[in-house]
Amino acid sequence: MKFTAMKAELLSAVNVAIRAVPAHTTMPILYCILMEASGRGLTFTTNDMEMGIETHVNASIEEEGIVAVEAKIFSDIVRKLPDEMITVEADENLAVNIRCGKTKFAIGGQSGDDFSYLPNVERETEIELSQFSLKNVIQETIFSIAGNENNKIMTGELFDVRENVLRVVALDGHRIAMRRVPLEGENEPVRVIVPGKTLSEIGKILTGEIDDRVRIFFTRNHMVFEMEKTRIVTRLIEGEYFNVDQMISSDYETKVTVNRTSFLSCIDRATLFVKEGDKKPIIIDIEDGYLRLSIESPLGSMDEELDVEKEGRDLTIGFNPRFMIDALRVIDDENVTLYLVNPKAPCFIRDEAGSYTYLILPVNFSR
Repeated sequence: MKFTAMKAELLSAVNVAIRAVPAHTTMPILYCILMEASGRGLTFTTNDMEMGIETHVNASIEEEGIVAVEAKIFSDIVRKLPDEMITVEADENLAVNIRCGKTKFAIGGQSGDDFSYLPNVERETEIELSQFSLKNVIQETIFSIAGNENNKIMTGELFDVRENVLRVVALDGHRIAMRRVPLEGENEPVRVIVPGKTLSEIGKILTGEIDDRVRIFFTRNHMVFEMEKTRIVTRLIEGEYFNVDQMISSDYETKVTVNRTSFLSCIDRATLFVKEGDKKPIIIDIEDGYLRLSIESPLGSMDEELDVEKEGRDLTIGFNPRFMIDALRVIDDENVTLYLVNPKAPCFIRDEAGSYTYLILPVNFSR
């Protein structure tokens, strides 16, 4: 096998492929990138057995062949080479030579016979949207998945297609993040749970350009993301997702509209008195015309008032500041509206168009 490619093209492909290389595995071959040069061009494939990536590389093929190389060392070599043309050549003994200008590296390759290729997934149901929309919806929900595997379903996100709208939901038992994206054309109903790890990596691969498209195919056990040069296949999480509709209420007794940036900055200042892992809540007092935020801890105390528009009853409620910050950071609106019932009931942050809903459970506190 022999091919040549510019460093930028090679590095771009490596940076995509390496996201499906496992950190730990009992199968050493999975630490590799499978490089296949054929009449179709040059393809890099990686697979951690939960997610697989296949990406095409702009390269000139001089000799067809296939070889697996250790992903980290190959990535490090390419990254440190000059911005010039790179030649990669593997001989019949799987010795891999990498040349760029007057620099030459030699590393050992492995046979691709034991490599786990991506499954051939039937394309049963499909939706299409911009990479901009998908990247945003992942960033706007991923922080609400559970960080441990005590409940496997909570480590994934619900992708729910109904009435030509994609609804993406994440929850961890303390909060819910939900975003809606309208879809073009007619789309069949779909309801699947996608691993959060997969979505996190896909979010880093997507260009975020509004003109770049991504096609998503669903089957019972797999989901496929197809972009211009890259195909990503992931296993789905088995099980039934929570009935989020039963958790979301439109009832409220207090409605508060506040400037998002001011509110976010105020809460951020309050976290100066919250140690890492501390469950100390911020306390919010809502009265006519203002919202008062306060916090007390062994480190000190803070008290700040913000002007707001209020409807309904006065209310005092406590929150985990990080949960509130996570939601406010991914909202673009100048003002946000909070809907509350009582100090023990969830707070909802949502817009009138219904494009986003964030639910945050309150925290008990004493004064």
